[in-house]
Amino acid sequence: MATGVEALDAIVLAAGAGKRFGGGKLSSPWGEGVLLDAALAAAFASPARTVSVVWGADGRVLEAASRFASRTGQTSRLRMIHARDHAEGMAASMRAGVEGLPRDCAGAFIFLGDMPRVPHDLSARLAQALAAGAWAAAPVHGERRGHPVLFGAKLFAVLKTQTGDRGGGQLLDALGEDLVLVPVEDAGVLFDVDLKAG
Repeated sequence: MATGVEALDAIVLAAGAGKRFGGGKLSSPWGEGVLLDAALAAAFASPARTVSVVWGADGRVLEAASRFASRTGQTSRLRMIHARDHAEGMAASMRAGVEGLPRDCAGAFIFLGDMPRVPHDLSARLAQALAAGAWAAAPVHGERRGHPVLFGAKLFAVLKTQTGDRGGGQLLDALGEDLVLVPVEDAGVLFDVDLKAG
């Protein structure tokens, strides 16, 4: 689907330790593979030229991402970025991902590695909002904003200054009309995995 924005890339935040899960969350079994696979599937389904997986606490993420990309024929689009200060929180992972984007990137999708039910057709709708002039676009289910989020390049410098564990949430809160919310019926934009089942 044409989106009107050509130079888009994607970042999958996968650097956390998953402490509440007990560790090893993204490399734990999910469906026919591991949890990270589902987030990667959504990212690779997006109109992004490259998909950068930001890793840190769990080196098994490297193997999982490489295995998924090889199995699905996406090796040429996969990039791996190490967030050295990942223990700081989500913002550190986002900073590493944004700093690693190609210089001509016009917008970056931010996917979370522990969100396995993101609808694959959503990212094209977010890209259309960016093409229409939005600074950022995000899905909304009911009254709750979800993921992934698409940030335009004019916000990259601000994203590189974010700190803490909220990522770009505060930035989105401050955008007002420059943030386009895309209504979706699929609650997968809100679903994440924090604890082990059972």
